[in-house]
Amino acid sequence: MAERFRQSIREFVAENFLFRADADISDNQSLLESGVIDSTGVLELIAFLEATYGISIADEEIVPDNLDSIDNMSSYLARKLPVAA
Repeated sequence: MAERFRQSIREFVAENFLFRADADISDNQSLLESGVIDSTGVLELIAFLEATYGISIADEEIVPDNLDSIDNMSSYLARKLPVAA
């Protein structure tokens, strides 16, 4: 189910944080540890997810298990959003 979110997250990360044409990241790569994003980048990701998916991310949800990789964000969204009928 998380697959439905991966592409839009990957596109956002690529457009906003990967500044080399040959740069690529894997879906399970830590965005913070690899230096793709910093604390400001986390805030940008949160704003993107909230605006794109119409959700509100609480402070206690801002943890690596939810937001540190494309896989984590996709899984988080799959848990947070109901399945479209």
